[in-house]
Amino acid sequence: MPSREKILQQQVTAALLEDVGVGDITSLAIVDDETTGVAEIVAKSDGVICGLPLCGYDFLKVDPDTEFKALVHDGEPFSPGDRVALIMGRLRSLLTGERTALNFLAHLSGIATLTHKMVIAAANDKVAILDTRKTTPGLRYVEKYAVATGGGENHRFGLYDMVLIKDNHIAAAGSVTRAIEQVRDYLASDLFLQTFHTDPAAIDIEVEVENMDQLREALDGGIKRILLDNRSPENLKEMVRFTRDHPNGADIKLEASGNVTLDNVASVAQTGVDYISIGALTHSAPASDFSLKFLDDE
Repeated sequence: MPSREKILQQQVTAALLEDVGVGDITSLAIVDDETTGVAEIVAKSDGVICGLPLCGYDFLKVDPDTEFKALVHDGEPFSPGDRVALIMGRLRSLLTGERTALNFLAHLSGIATLTHKMVIAAANDKVAILDTRKTTPGLRYVEKYAVATGGGENHRFGLYDMVLIKDNHIAAAGSVTRAIEQVRDYLASDLFLQTFHTDPAAIDIEVEVENMDQLREALDGGIKRILLDNRSPENLKEMVRFTRDHPNGADIKLEASGNVTLDNVASVAQTGVDYISIGALTHSAPASDFSLKFLDDE
């Protein structure tokens, strides 16, 4: 995988191509190229900051002569009125880069803020809050970065780095047991090595189960990580007890998922699961609010 900096720069380049295209007509028409100044980015809501590196890459991509100075670090709290960054350079360039920078900052800070709230609401440091693959196409890396910034952990990045046997896979295979057997056969094959060039032992296998019979099959199959999807807290407790009482269940990692909110995450965290995965962290986080303002004297 490319370096973090390379990925962030690629994200910014794509976003600017989308927004600016061949040029900013309004700023080209109104603002003289030689006029310079200073702008500040100010918070209009509260939360956890995330996305400042992308803001810096954004303004430098528009104009390499621009100077960007972050006044806080990603992961720190902010409140309304807080100044989080200063930008110095040509006013035309600052205007051209403004919306893309603020879009990244608002969206990623919103994700980091919601993740932080979920971690706090769970009130259980033995349970990790995870993201999912329910991300904005093209923005998965930065959205998962925002989850980590807010105190969560990243689940698999894509279909290529982990096995997750879901309900439709089980239906296609005919049973949990058969699906597990097919995965293990594939991981042991030459075709897997030729395709992925990865040690099969490094590929984790997780199975999604919907009832006690499927849970028993997964445990009997020696699976080390099990996803308990769309279960009530009461049902989760029952499934956790069943797992721990099973001969293979002492070290199994259990993940709860489905309809987890700020209101019920604590009750889910108290069931004994190890992970709680929440799609809303990335697909439904409210954006934070920031504005860019020019300063008269700075």
